[in-house]
Amino acid sequence: MFARKILVVEDEKILASNIRKSLQKLGYSVSEITQSGEEVIKKVAETNPHLVLIDICLAGEIDGVHVADIIQNNFHVPVVYLTDRSEYKTLDKNQLSEPFSYIVKPFIESDLHFTIEMALYKHQSKKILYEEKQRLAAIINSMGCAVIVTYANGSIQMMNPIAELITGWKQSEAFGKDLVEVVNLVDKDVGEKNGNLAIHVIEAGEIFNLPENCTLITKYGEEIAIGDNVAPIRDQNGNITGAVLIFQDITKRKQTEAQLIHSAFYDGLTALPNRALFLDRLTQAIERSKRRSNYYFAVLFLDLDGFKEINDRFGHEIGDDFLVAIARRLELCLRSGDTLARFGGDEFTVFLDDIKDITDATNVAKRIQDSLRLPLNLNGYPLSTTASIGITWNFSNYEEPATLLRDADIAMYRAKRQGKATYAIFS
Repeated sequence: MFARKILVVEDEKILASNIRKSLQKLGYSVSEITQSGEEVIKKVAETNPHLVLIDICLAGEIDGVHVADIIQNNFHVPVVYLTDRSEYKTLDKNQLSEPFSYIVKPFIESDLHFTIEMALYKHQSKKILYEEKQRLAAIINSMGCAVIVTYANGSIQMMNPIAELITGWKQSEAFGKDLVEVVNLVDKDVGEKNGNLAIHVIEAGEIFNLPENCTLITKYGEEIAIGDNVAPIRDQNGNITGAVLIFQDITKRKQTEAQLIHSAFYDGLTALPNRALFLDRLTQAIERSKRRSNYYFAVLFLDLDGFKEINDRFGHEIGDDFLVAIARRLELCLRSGDTLARFGGDEFTVFLDDIKDITDATNVAKRIQDSLRLPLNLNGYPLSTTASIGITWNFSNYEEPATLLRDADIAMYRAKRQGKATYAIFS
């Protein structure tokens, strides 16, 4: 596996050098270190990096945000901003609204590594999604789109064969009918039916894009996700004589988007939230705690005791089945508003939302231990385990999810040293 190239843009030489060493230690190749925005565009073109790590407040005429816009729009290379806390407070938060688009200095190597990997993963996911959209568009265009033309009063004048196929109506049946009788559209976001879109665009005199989650109810009651637009038809004098509705079935595109989103934020084995989604929910909880002085939450870090022995003795297939069964059992120990995530291997994390005090967290830990002690029967083998559980909560006013998880992890190892099958609270 080749090392991915990172272009570092940092005008503080000592910090830039430290970042280079950290990146190289993490297995990346640092293609260049530049000190001003003016140099960056040329370096990106020359080195073709996989990612640009850029100081958001560079010295010089061009700041980091402007440079990043040029890089992303012209070279399609992902960018991660470097910013310190003082800079972060003064920045327009729209600049940093994308998850994993920035990292606050000073940072630890694990945070840097995670941010870069997520930025690269996001970029790759967007690229795959874009390519899939392009592929689907090519297929649809080669087959043709549904086209319905109306008169100025919104009644149907013509339908092409694709429109007949999608709606279930024949042109001979639909001719002269009001558009809403044939094209029954529902906006799924608000749960409301759309009126006669032809009349809407004729009165407005401009193109109308179909709502993002627009669903067509066919003649036979089938629901089909569609997308495109309705446009007014003008004669040579500019007078509106009717409207044209162009649409296509986008069900596959919606499924692809849902699959990509699910792959990015859920564990493939257990279907639980993964590390990225768990960290996002922790970030939201930390922000919520800043606004509400009486809001508390807790994090449990679980490591299954003796899972390696089960895996070694019975094989990976039984081991995987065991982890899935454990995940389902852990879910039963939690409330609907809590979050259970698989962090990797046999490690799980739990986010307990809106608790009264630490007792709520310890009660959950006890409930988990009692549940895990009950044997599981997998392929004729009665298997059971316990867990070492580390607990921390936001009584200490945490600022970063990584710090909170680190403390829960420390408490978990303390529980292991105490003999496993128990819990420990970080203090």
